[in-house]
Amino acid sequence: MGVNHPKDEPWLFRTYAGHTSARASNELYKKNLAAGQTGLSVAFDLPTQCGYDADAPMASGEVGKVGVPITSIDDMRALFDGIPLELMNTSMTINATAMWLLALYIAVADEHNVDRAALMGTTQNDILKEYLSRGTYIFPPEPSMRLITDMVTFCASEVPKWNPMNVCSYHLQEAGAEPHQEIAYTLANAIAILDATRATGRVAEADFERVVGRISFFCNAGVRFIEETCKMRAFTELWDRITRERYGVQDPKFRRFRYGVQVNSLGLTALQPENNVYRILLEALAVTLSKDARARAVQLPAWNEALGLPRPWDQQWSLRLQQVLAYETDLLEYGDVLEGSHVIEQKTAELVDASWTELQKVLDQGGSVDALEYMKRELVASLSKRQRSIESGEVPVVGVNRYQETAPSPLETGVAVEQVDADAEKRQIEALEGFRRARDSAAATRALDAIRKAAREGENLMPASIEAARAGVTTGEWSDALREVFGEFRAPTGVSQAAQARDGYAELNEVRERVARVAKALGVKRLRMLVGKPGLDGHSNGAEQIAVRARDAGYEVVYQGIRLTPEMIAQAAVDEDVHVIGLSILSGGHVLLVPDVIARLKDRGVDPSEVPVVVGGIIPEDDARALESAGVAKVYTPKDFDLTRIVGEIAGLVARAHKVEA
Repeated sequence: MGVNHPKDEPWLFRTYAGHTSARASNELYKKNLAAGQTGLSVAFDLPTQCGYDADAPMASGEVGKVGVPITSIDDMRALFDGIPLELMNTSMTINATAMWLLALYIAVADEHNVDRAALMGTTQNDILKEYLSRGTYIFPPEPSMRLITDMVTFCASEVPKWNPMNVCSYHLQEAGAEPHQEIAYTLANAIAILDATRATGRVAEADFERVVGRISFFCNAGVRFIEETCKMRAFTELWDRITRERYGVQDPKFRRFRYGVQVNSLGLTALQPENNVYRILLEALAVTLSKDARARAVQLPAWNEALGLPRPWDQQWSLRLQQVLAYETDLLEYGDVLEGSHVIEQKTAELVDASWTELQKVLDQGGSVDALEYMKRELVASLSKRQRSIESGEVPVVGVNRYQETAPSPLETGVAVEQVDADAEKRQIEALEGFRRARDSAAATRALDAIRKAAREGENLMPASIEAARAGVTTGEWSDALREVFGEFRAPTGVSQAAQARDGYAELNEVRERVARVAKALGVKRLRMLVGKPGLDGHSNGAEQIAVRARDAGYEVVYQGIRLTPEMIAQAAVDEDVHVIGLSILSGGHVLLVPDVIARLKDRGVDPSEVPVVVGGIIPEDDARALESAGVAKVYTPKDFDLTRIVGEIAGLVARAHKVEA
């Protein structure tokens, strides 16, 4: 045995968790804490993230699927029942409704006489990246930025240990960002928020460096762990430069690049998913190996996330990886083991230079808000390039485009993912109705009037939101009150501006010829494909890439972005006279939403046997069979990674529906 050196304290161990109901999630949190988790990371369902109550039409099929539903202070009480808020470090992945969820959290803490100054945690609250990648935005950019600056200035005085904003690069990487783009766009978003906060005039210049010091980051780490390690070092170097030069921050502790991380989930594979364990370990090393750029909190995905919702055992396995790394290895006994490495220094310097150049492009356009379309277009183009490189085999992915032979995995026997209770949505709605009946309706109405007044008159909305939480206002009511004042927003898709693959590789050229043959047989210039995202799922990467690839293959593509009702999709199919409909759902809401779309198509005289409906998403085999029985022509899952093959098969489905040669 070697000599043991004194160890640094490990980072916070978190698991991103929440599903079904507040009480079910509370039980899960307590089990995870008992297993050695040292912080909480709350996953909210899509209705909560998008500002809808459980009984709203847009929430149908989405309640409790990808996170915990929180519709009122009752749910927040149940979620943290028996968990001491004054001792807990709580991270909330919430953006458009971040102010409301923090208001509920503070209201519950107040009920327990917890000093607000003792509350520790983070609200993600990065709405700019929602416009670019994840899609859970509600309001236009200007009022959304106002909500964030209200939170930043409120927390500076009232909840000083809380990170009011977690500038998020995580979803930018999943949306296609190369490392230099991920760094540049993330820092541009941070600059936009700090500039807007300074412009409010609510923070004295002498106190502004403390506000800068409370801005934290939430990052991603892919499997190229040398490059990813250098990316985090580049982030650290550039943030120090920006805070010093742009904001005049003198105290080094307020210039620290403080970040938490979840390693890449969308890079995990549904084919040979057991290999994901090794990917997760390598990605964890990227954010822990370099002491000078080490994450302060880490949450790791489970090996089977590409298949569905992980079980408690799967989450425990990921937690154990962190614990082995922190407690069994000697990683925390040394200084930065990469210091002085010429390779690391050179790669870091390359990323710093490339990122700074890209950052200036965004700032020269007026900053992140004005450059949203530019950044979105660049992300869609980068993801298209990455996808083509995987399909061609240029980028190897073990078990997907290399070494595909495999023995049956014992890990996938039986039910390999958590099953959400089918009646959970019904029970949530019943509980919500009971809560509304029991509350003081007059007090709730007065609180909502105060929200509207504060919104119109430019007052800080946090105090009014906390009072609304106490008065029994619901998530949907708070959001609707602000919708009345601020309006709603639809972000750019980046699809129409994405560069077209004019020089197709052999497979794409073959598909182009097939698509052209079918169009000619039908007597039309081009086949028309409607790509739709029903429900609240904002993860649009897959839909955007199908739209781009279909366009490259010769289709005329109709893509109207995210958050469409089944009725809107059915009407668009009629209005655009399409030949095929593609639906993308990653949230688990396919069981209700897809049959609803089909029913509405039939109501409008569109026969799915003549206009095929194709569905893509994280869809278990039993659900896929049920959808096909309901009239779906084909179901694609993450195991189907070759987009060129997919759009070629879709042309074949159209040909079969019309009984012509493909």
